[in-house]
Amino acid sequence: MAAAFPKIAKIQFEGPRSRNPFAFKHYTPDELVEGKAMKDHLRFSVTYWHTMRGMGADMFGVGTMRRPWEDGTNSLKMALKRVAVMFEFCEKLGAPFYAFHDRDVAPEGATLRESNKNLDAVVKELKKFQKNTDVKLLWGTACLFVNPRFMHGAATSCNADVFAYAAAQVKKALEATHELGGEGYVFWGGREGYTTLLNTDLKREMDHLGAFLHMAVAHKKSIGFKGPFYIEPKPKEPTKHQYDSDAAACLNFLREYKLLDHFKLNLETNHATLAGHTMQHELEVAAAANALGSIDANTGDILLGWDTDQFPTDLYLTSQIMLSILNHGGFTTGGTNFDAKVRRESFEPEDLFHAHIAGMDTFARGLKIAAAIRKDGRLAEFVRQRYSSWDSGIGEQVEKGKAGFKELEAYALKMGEVTTNISGRQEFLENLINEFI
Repeated sequence: MAAAFPKIAKIQFEGPRSRNPFAFKHYTPDELVEGKAMKDHLRFSVTYWHTMRGMGADMFGVGTMRRPWEDGTNSLKMALKRVAVMFEFCEKLGAPFYAFHDRDVAPEGATLRESNKNLDAVVKELKKFQKNTDVKLLWGTACLFVNPRFMHGAATSCNADVFAYAAAQVKKALEATHELGGEGYVFWGGREGYTTLLNTDLKREMDHLGAFLHMAVAHKKSIGFKGPFYIEPKPKEPTKHQYDSDAAACLNFLREYKLLDHFKLNLETNHATLAGHTMQHELEVAAAANALGSIDANTGDILLGWDTDQFPTDLYLTSQIMLSILNHGGFTTGGTNFDAKVRRESFEPEDLFHAHIAGMDTFARGLKIAAAIRKDGRLAEFVRQRYSSWDSGIGEQVEKGKAGFKELEAYALKMGEVTTNISGRQEFLENLINEFI
């Protein structure tokens, strides 16, 4: 088929002084940062749902996007044609990965059997393009929130038939991900929650979700899928309360249902802020439990109270994210997935490139800023000194489990009043970060 973006060549690095809107100013895939190529630190991924399927519709209006390759249908023929467009976009952008929901890539049929047949046909096409390019699948997932059958949830539905349907759909989506060599699989419980507790048996729903995920783990083992499972936290929207409300809630759930060995977290900035947290907070909570897996790269608008999924262009945000990720060893199978969409007013195909270039450059700068902060060492040394009382004496004894209340009381009685403390120096540290940005 003819090129979908005939006027746009492969995006190249031209440096900070370039005024070419179709060039990277900071992202250089092979540049070494802390001894590792930038492309391997960042592992950028393009989403099928926003980039290929997003049409700019919102709750107040129909779609605005001009997509010359679309024929206005949700047919299998259109789905197969769309694969070539996606891979052309990824190749020209230089993105090494993509991610999808099952219903993004293939249309839902009148029956589950028909839906599975459609997915098989598109997976065959995706596999062909993966073989002929360097673009791979970062992760797959199942869409368990759009169809009306999921009005009460999927794994947490009050209807056992819906639970069974959701299990069958996840089984097929996991098999498709495995066939495509996907490096992970994501669970996002968009409707796994409640709107009112008046009609909700919360304990029973949580038990059902735990059972569902154990079934998924068992099937993963049976087909030989080696990639990690991820859970993606979000507090609300579309439900009032989602059971995967933030990183801490997800970790508590995984521990309670003995699933922590099988799951890591896929964290998103816009979801973090909706939960009343920063993205850095969510990253640190996940990392403390050795459960930091992957990230969805976007941001919200502080003046809007919903999930706006905007492309990240804030250097403070990306620097903080990459500082946490570097401090905890970097990505292994995860990556930086642009779960972000162009604004409704940015309706031309070239806007897809502008948006992704901006996000990739901003994360590249964030990576270099984070590496510079780490090399400088002042921030890390300040934190080390702040906790230095735990490195010897009574603090060391507590951390080693050699002191209890009796020993601590004796120590406190002998010490008398606490006479020393260390300033937190928040303003100094914020200004220190400014030196690098």
